[in-house]
Amino acid sequence: MHLKQLSIFTYHAALSCIFPVGIFVTLALSKLISIPGLPRYDFILAGCLLLQAFMYFSKLETKDELKVICVFHIIGIMLELFKVHMGSWSYPEEAYSKWFGVPLYSGFMYASVASYICQAWRRMELSLHAYPPKWITVPFGACIYLNFFTHHFIFDVRYLLIVLLCFLFYSSKVRFKLAQISYSMPLVVSFLCTGFFIWIAENIATYFGAWRYPNQDHAWHFVHPTKIVAWFLLVIVSFVIVAELKRIKTKQ
Repeated sequence: MHLKQLSIFTYHAALSCIFPVGIFVTLALSKLISIPGLPRYDFILAGCLLLQAFMYFSKLETKDELKVICVFHIIGIMLELFKVHMGSWSYPEEAYSKWFGVPLYSGFMYASVASYICQAWRRMELSLHAYPPKWITVPFGACIYLNFFTHHFIFDVRYLLIVLLCFLFYSSKVRFKLAQISYSMPLVVSFLCTGFFIWIAENIATYFGAWRYPNQDHAWHFVHPTKIVAWFLLVIVSFVIVAELKRIKTKQ
């Protein structure tokens, strides 16, 4: 990839990250600005809602993309409610918009991943090569999502799922265009790269107190690198959902 194409890629990637970056800015502001009578988590929720409205009404986000993001809000909140109940992480501060220990802004964290995928898909004209049929990808994505719940009670099969992933997506590639020049990348590699960058973002988010892991109760520490695996798998769930919705849309 030449320097010109690299700069174009960086430009489109940056535009695709507007929603996630906006959330980080909101988190940072919530540490610097204190509004009497407005808990910090509620401040973050208000900021996320304004950001979402800005994305839609400025046409940076389409109506279909907004629908996808709403789906991820539901998926994310369900996972948050369970994980917080199991003590995987916590939101220690008080808030009006807190439901069973989970502040409603947490759904935007998952929505930001969906936003990035949707934006990058549109801006870089993504297409899939040798992508498995939906009767494989949809049950596989469901198994990954369910394992986030079931591993608390039975054997954790995440590494078995990764082995199966490499088998199912062995030939799959994602193609994208930069200035009318096509490039491709193994789909599994793109999952891993995205998961790694989300892990970096997670470290920033926990530093700003978006949530707290048990080992961060007394002082902030880097999130353990094994979390990259969890994000890697969650990216797959996100991608499968977006890809299936894109497939349904093209058939209409």
